[in-house]
Amino acid sequence: MYSNSLYPTITRPTRITTHSATLIDNIFTNVWDRKVHSGLVINDTSDHLPVFATIQSCTRIKKATTTVKITRHKTQNAINSFKEDLLRQDWNKVYVKGANEANESFLEIVAELYEKNCPLVKKIVKPKYAEKPWITKGILKACKKKNSLYKEFLRKRTTEAEQKYKTYKNKLTKIMRHSKMDHYSNLLEDNKNNINPLTACSTMDAKSFYGARQRTLLALVPEHPEDSDADLSDNDDLIEDPDYHPTPAEVAVDSPFESLEEEAPSTSSSTTQPSPSGPNKGKEIIIWKHEDIEGFEAPVSRFESPEAVQTPFQYFKRLFTDEMIKHIGHHTNLYSAQELGDPIKTSPEEIQDFLAILLFMGVFTFPSLEYWHYESRFDVIADIMPKKRFQLLRRYIHFNDNHQWNQSPDRFYKIRPLFNMLREQCLLIPSTYKHSVDEVMVAYKGTRAGSLCQYIANKPDKWGFKMFCRASSSGIIHDLLMYQGASTFFNVVLSEQEQTLLLGAKVVTTLCKTIAQPRLSVVFCDNYFTSFNLVRDLHTLLGVKCIGTVRPNRIGGAPLMTDKELMKRGRGACDYMSADGVVAVKWFDNKCVNLLSNACGIMPFSTVKWWSKESKAKIAVPCPSLIPAYNEHMGGIDLSDMLVHLYKTPAKSRRWYFPLFGYILDLCIANSWLVYKRDCGLLNEKPLCLKRFRLAVAHSLIKVNNSPPPENQKYTPRPSRPKPQPDVRYDNMGHWPLHSDKRGRCNLCPKGVSRWKCQKCNVFLCLSANQECFAAYHQK
Repeated sequence: MYSNSLYPTITRPTRITTHSATLIDNIFTNVWDRKVHSGLVINDTSDHLPVFATIQSCTRIKKATTTVKITRHKTQNAINSFKEDLLRQDWNKVYVKGANEANESFLEIVAELYEKNCPLVKKIVKPKYAEKPWITKGILKACKKKNSLYKEFLRKRTTEAEQKYKTYKNKLTKIMRHSKMDHYSNLLEDNKNNINPLTACSTMDAKSFYGARQRTLLALVPEHPEDSDADLSDNDDLIEDPDYHPTPAEVAVDSPFESLEEEAPSTSSSTTQPSPSGPNKGKEIIIWKHEDIEGFEAPVSRFESPEAVQTPFQYFKRLFTDEMIKHIGHHTNLYSAQELGDPIKTSPEEIQDFLAILLFMGVFTFPSLEYWHYESRFDVIADIMPKKRFQLLRRYIHFNDNHQWNQSPDRFYKIRPLFNMLREQCLLIPSTYKHSVDEVMVAYKGTRAGSLCQYIANKPDKWGFKMFCRASSSGIIHDLLMYQGASTFFNVVLSEQEQTLLLGAKVVTTLCKTIAQPRLSVVFCDNYFTSFNLVRDLHTLLGVKCIGTVRPNRIGGAPLMTDKELMKRGRGACDYMSADGVVAVKWFDNKCVNLLSNACGIMPFSTVKWWSKESKAKIAVPCPSLIPAYNEHMGGIDLSDMLVHLYKTPAKSRRWYFPLFGYILDLCIANSWLVYKRDCGLLNEKPLCLKRFRLAVAHSLIKVNNSPPPENQKYTPRPSRPKPQPDVRYDNMGHWPLHSDKRGRCNLCPKGVSRWKCQKCNVFLCLSANQECFAAYHQK
């Protein structure tokens, strides 16, 4: 019977006598995918007990997810209306012969008015958390408190509120996981004694359900492993917190691929093929083997030596071109005319002066605009233009025509033309064959940009605009992509395969399309972008090799050793697997790190010297070859970000796009200085430091290609004469009158002119028989 897939439904004796009890009568079935209930009917008419079995119908009745409740619409207004109708009712129909007829007539009138004002209504009651029975009332109360902490964090935006919210959220998540575990453990415990094979097949061992998965050589992964990017938060959470970023440890625990791995024998081939049948039909099978991959050596970058090193201003103008300056001047005049009715009549020369002031302010930092104040006047800036003119330019500076918006999907419409022109110039810079892709934050904490302002907890600038950049290891930015949510790639042509990718893979693919020689290039990414499919498809589609750290749930199901097993081997232990030319490596130093690579394997091993707390000395730690390669070439964007922050243009403004303009200006300085420094190295010349380079560009912007204005139009700033402090003025010591060849206006009387001035206070004061301002000035 078992060989024909027929299972017995009766498991108790069916013939009972005084000396024996045997199972003779039975009902066999091959229907095991539906509920089967069986039993015995106990009676005294026969020694053979009747047996029965019920099988659930093939027609599945969909359970109602909602409950309809019928209630009366009894509100205070309805009751008041019912009372008014009773007062206005004509009761003559009640006064009829016979008590029964009068009573029935009275009840009919009252029932009709009651039904009219308080009718029956249907109320739909939706079951809350019916699919999650492990969520108790205490957990629901804790979720409400977590939501209130999250709202408080959004309102205050402080580190203390953020830490308080995250601590409570993590504790709640742990409690919910334990509650879920207890629920299923109790469910399995209740069914452990069930010997019915039909119902027993639906149970499982609690230890295997929650325990660590076994190490296997075959892993079944989804068609797109980077789908895990879409949901990094805990699935048991009741609300989605857009600003919360889980730690890598939390992501590792909640790996969505754990349920997709199954045990299979090892094989010596390394191929990828679709699963022919079974529950994972249509999924690809990645067969891993314990082998290293063949290394790829990128060519050494060689740059042509220039005839001579150019001036800092010429390097700057390669990026911030005259076209960009004319564009800013045109749209500033256009915007001021739209707002004021008359343009402020700025010119490209004045825009250059404005840029020079911003460059000076990045080096010489003053609070507010104290550069023009008489007590702290800074002639280098104050002599360029008046304060009011600088404030006017800062108020109306613009980069695009607002009237030509036409509902464009571009949310960075106001600054986009300037970024496009900068990107074209950055792409012209000769690059190395080794690139890095990472994100950059442009600091902004205002609210006028809406959801364009992002929050990343582990960045120096936690609030601001997110940008993705591709840079060489020297720190030169070659390509940029501004993140604006779902419409980030509105102006990028993507194939059907690329459109199915998630954000990290799309970003790397888009930025790598502009690499001049992709077949000779290697790109380095961190775990925000890297996945098994990205490393493999990047080489298939574009020919670009890739090395990057990766999160455990995006490693493609590689059966690497667990962290505990690796840590037992000691510092420097390593495990690796390869498939389709991609090697997955787990290396233990201070903690375990996962990497994917198709450009460099683990051989040859090298050693690095790190500090050991136990021995209190530096020790040699074994290291795979891809670790030094990653560390050497991944920091290009971090280097550029550091150079931008050294001398940062002050960009605090109500206009949300002004910080982006400040970043463009600082990036042009950083990129042009790095190109200048590279040329100096080719010609064995000593380069200027970044601060001197920036000041040289600022001084050149003021005078280069600017003809001197006529004498009657030339701005000659008149410095204000500083006044003495009250403590100096009234101390009655050393205030001697000195005669001067030039006359000056008296500092006390409004119309007095005098040749006498105080030696200590350095102010002109009247000193004559008619005017005794000198004595009066020094007395309270």
